[in-house]
Amino acid sequence: MHTSSHTVLYDPDGLIEAELPLDREPYECLVKAVLAWTDEDTLTTRDYEQIALQLTGHARAVAADVRRRANQLPKSSGRRALADVVLREAEGRLSTAIEGTVNCVQNRARLVRALYERLDRLDRLDAAPVTAI
Repeated sequence: MHTSSHTVLYDPDGLIEAELPLDREPYECLVKAVLAWTDEDTLTTRDYEQIALQLTGHARAVAADVRRRANQLPKSSGRRALADVVLREAEGRLSTAIEGTVNCVQNRARLVRALYERLDRLDRLDAAPVTAI
């Protein structure tokens, strides 16, 4: 007998995620704090690993948003091509193993910042009015 009360959702296009806004402010504060670090002896290796894991998860969420927005653009769009380059770079950086070091955490923070910059550019350009020639 199966008594689970959980429902499994099939969402191959990530539409459920697309409806949820990212909680951006805490991660921007974390990125800013991490990039300001200068002394490597302030936290333990496990602390650095945990922060890197948090930033990695958030980078994946932001990358998914960038991907969704870029996929709405025409394939011949320069903005889409640039977003694809940024996403390939992000994928490569996210595939590296997490280390309990300041350098690793700062690299993840830089990645989150770069993904937000790309997302902002896609949002800004999408919101710009289209003028007829």
